[in-house]
Amino acid sequence: MGIDHSVTPIHWNYFLALEDDLVRLARYVELSKKNEDTYSIEIARLFMSASAEVDAVLKQLVKKNNPSSKAASINAYYKEITTNYQNFTNFNVLVRRHGLKLTPWTNWSDNTPPIWWQDHNKVKHHRHTDFEKATIKNCLNALAALFVSVIHLYAEADGKGQLLMLPSLFHLGESHIAGTTMNRFGHSFSYDLSQNLTAHPPTNHHPLSLVRASGYCHRHNAHSSK
Repeated sequence: MGIDHSVTPIHWNYFLALEDDLVRLARYVELSKKNEDTYSIEIARLFMSASAEVDAVLKQLVKKNNPSSKAASINAYYKEITTNYQNFTNFNVLVRRHGLKLTPWTNWSDNTPPIWWQDHNKVKHHRHTDFEKATIKNCLNALAALFVSVIHLYAEADGKGQLLMLPSLFHLGESHIAGTTMNRFGHSFSYDLSQNLTAHPPTNHHPLSLVRASGYCHRHNAHSSK
C-alpha cells in the first residue's frame, strides 16, 4: 500500500492549530478588555508557541528574499522584512467575533522588538519572576503577528486562494480580500497584500496595539470566487 505525499504549507497548518487552541481557550476566558491581563499556564503555552513560530516564519521569510541572509534574531529581521514588505508593520488583524482590531507589529523598530515579543522573552527566560506577562493581550498579539507573517510567507499561494481552510478568528480587512474560493477540498481567501490598511488608522489606539472594533462587518460572502 503506497501513500503519495506532496508539499504542504506547514506554517499555515500550524497557525490554524494554534488558532483552534485560542478558540477553545475563549470558551473559558472571554477575550474582553477586562481580561486582557489574565494569565495562566495554558495562555503561556499558547503565547510561547505562537512567538516561537513567529521567529521560525520570519527566518523563512527573510531567506525567501535573501537566501544568503544570516539574520537570526527579531532585531536582525527588521531591516530585511521592512525593506521587502514596506506595509508589514502597519497590517491590522481583525477578530470580529470578539470585536478586536490588532496591529501587532506597530511597535517594531530597528533594535526595538514589539512589546509582546519583549514580554515573551521575559516569560521564556525569567518565568519564575515574569510569568504574569503571559497575558491574553500578549497572546492575541503574538497570534496576530504570526498570521501576518504566515500570509506574507505564502503570498503566492494565498494570492491564488490556495491556502485551504478559512481562519475561524483572525482576518484581514476588506481591502486585503481579493476573492474567495470554494471547492470540494475546502474554502480559502485570496489575499491582496499590496493594500495598506492604515489609510484610515484607528483613533483610539491601545498601548499594546489592541483596539476594540465596534460595528465592523467582515462580509467574505460578498466576494466572488476567483
